[in-house]
Amino acid sequence: MTDGRDEKGKRRGWTAKDIRELKSLAKKKTPARQIGRKLGRTEGAVRQKAMALGTSLSIRKRARRK
Repeated sequence: MTDGRDEKGKRRGWTAKDIRELKSLAKKKTPARQIGRKLGRTEGAVRQKAMALGTSLSIRKRARRK
């Protein structure tokens, strides 16, 4: 899994294209984990960026396993 770093270990910034994609997927209620996979970032990075942008990520509670 990637952690938002390039091949030399440096952090990648968020491009305008990444932000548009994040907002678009959030609007479609795509889970943060799937957004992260699509953008090549961690779920935590996606959640932090969404919060910084004021974009809501839907949080759905899963049914408990029995």
